[in-house]
Amino acid sequence: MLKILFIGDIVGRPGRKILKNCLKEIINEEEIDLTIANGENAAGGFGITYDVAQEILGAGVDLITMGNHTWDNRDIYHVLEEEPRIVRPANYPEDTPGQGYYIIETAKGVSVGVVNLLGQVYLEALRCPFRVADECLTKIKKRTNVVIVDFHAETTSEKVALGWYLDGRATAVFGTHTHIPTADERILPKGTAYITDVGMTGPLNSVLGIDPEIVITKFLTKRPARFEVARGPIKLDGVIFKVNEYGLATSIKRIQRQLN
Repeated sequence: MLKILFIGDIVGRPGRKILKNCLKEIINEEEIDLTIANGENAAGGFGITYDVAQEILGAGVDLITMGNHTWDNRDIYHVLEEEPRIVRPANYPEDTPGQGYYIIETAKGVSVGVVNLLGQVYLEALRCPFRVADECLTKIKKRTNVVIVDFHAETTSEKVALGWYLDGRATAVFGTHTHIPTADERILPKGTAYITDVGMTGPLNSVLGIDPEIVITKFLTKRPARFEVARGPIKLDGVIFKVNEYGLATSIKRIQRQLN
């Protein structure tokens, strides 16, 4: 029915560069129907701007999700006002600018709901992501059975728990935020595709996308440091999954590309 690509957190200019170099080739080779990417680190490693969002969408991404760095760039209010294809975490207060989910139609005429949630452990105290997920799914399921959840969270336990909580109700639950791809991709018993962390699209020789020397110095000195996106080889992390006519996943696989 559908083949969907989800791309891990895009970090700065390097992440955008590999998208422009590799994404359309992946879409053609894999016959992808819909591409989603987390873009909360896309502008210099922190937040997103309108121009950066358009660059990512122009590279072949259909929808962008965000996370705890949503508000790091002052341009975000303009972005959320002008670009509906960007989804910020749904568990912010109801009067927050932007939207916590979006329903997009593929070229095949199938609607896909995409939800963005922020974890509650070691991150900003927001509304419970489990209960907000229930609210979003109730609304989306009135229009489509295909629902993808980007759970931007710190701990593996919270991500795994949400996967089990939504098993059979969401098409896929993908963890983002920690930038390290995990090897636990699977289809849960009731048909939900799951992975604890999709990974990162950005500098390979880095600490989560940041210049290693800067991060090491911060650990050694305990003093504030201005983070800069690393240089050098770039990688793209993602997962590709198939969806059947009932809105459930039938397969999932990790992919990685590298650009020197």
